[in-house]
Amino acid sequence: MKEENIEIASDQEQNNEPDALTSDFKGPNSGEVVKDEISVALIAVRFRPKWPPSHYNAGNVPVMDAEWVVVPTDYGIEVGQVLGRPVVIKMPVKAVPPKVERLASTHEIELYYRNLDREKDARDICAERVRALGLSMKLVRVESFFDGSKVVFYYSAEGRVDFRELVKDLVKTLRTRVEMRQIGIRHETKMIGGIGSCGREFCCTSFFQGFDPVSIKMAKTQNLPLNPNKISGICGRLLCCLTYEYGTYLELAKGMPLLGKPCDTPAGQGKVVRRDTLSQTVTVLLPDNTQIEFKNSELEQHRLQQKEKPKSSATDKRKQKQIKTDKRITYSQKQKRSGSKPGMEKKRQEHSTVSKDNADRPKDRTKEKNLKIKEKNRRNKGRRSQSKAKKNK
Repeated sequence: MKEENIEIASDQEQNNEPDALTSDFKGPNSGEVVKDEISVALIAVRFRPKWPPSHYNAGNVPVMDAEWVVVPTDYGIEVGQVLGRPVVIKMPVKAVPPKVERLASTHEIELYYRNLDREKDARDICAERVRALGLSMKLVRVESFFDGSKVVFYYSAEGRVDFRELVKDLVKTLRTRVEMRQIGIRHETKMIGGIGSCGREFCCTSFFQGFDPVSIKMAKTQNLPLNPNKISGICGRLLCCLTYEYGTYLELAKGMPLLGKPCDTPAGQGKVVRRDTLSQTVTVLLPDNTQIEFKNSELEQHRLQQKEKPKSSATDKRKQKQIKTDKRITYSQKQKRSGSKPGMEKKRQEHSTVSKDNADRPKDRTKEKNLKIKEKNRRNKGRRSQSKAKKNK
């Protein structure tokens, strides 16, 4: 057995995971501004039953509803069925989808149905071998290329699976190249299909070509209940439809106060309790435990009025500062004319008062000293006279 007949691919669930349902349509970036536009006859082509359609440019091929056409894909030429009539629209040159090659012949249509039968047989054979080998994997879909050069098996598993023996058995029985591709829970749900909680078919099954990242922040921004049962799909992940209106909610909520934050209202200072983004209303809890609903426009007008008041008071303060600076300037000019430096007159006055006090203090001290000396002399005289009297006795 040649190794060229075996191809193994294990891809985890990622946004860039290759998928057989992806279309060749590649539009321009959202930030680009494309001026060149052309008119295109756009048609939808479905390659397998219950697969989401891919879009192509009909060109000059006369295409009608339910017609079989041959179109190019990433894996080569493929036969598909047209859904609906072509619609002529204007599209940027960079976003024009690939053209339809031609109408399918009866032989090519027969090969298409043979491939469908071949996929069913390959699925049954693979399921039997998985049970025999005891592999912990779930077979989801089998896809056979139109020319029969390869058969792709899509499966899901919790971890890595050693399917080398399985691939060898499949190559022996099918006698073609075999590729095993692991997918995640979201792609598994997309391939199986079903009805969502809204009552319609899954978005990923009906028209999605890829998966955008979804976060719990999108549910919070849209004021949705954070109950996992209500914001999660059948796959167990967050609903893909949370991304549809997320951008609109972000734009509408730009000028609105945040939840739980203090807010200044015409009725006084309060706290934001509820916020309705679509109706542009805010419910504020006041200090007296009363809740009042305000429109966002009313709050903006109140903010503007508050901003104008401080400006007037600020201008008054600036005028007062200017008056003080003018007085200082005039005072300094007078000092320059007199030839004295600013602040020297006060220092001189203080120095003169201190010198006067110092001049008066020495006189007072001398008087006190003289009085003390006199008192000591009197005391000494009295003691001497007393001692003499005692001796004479």
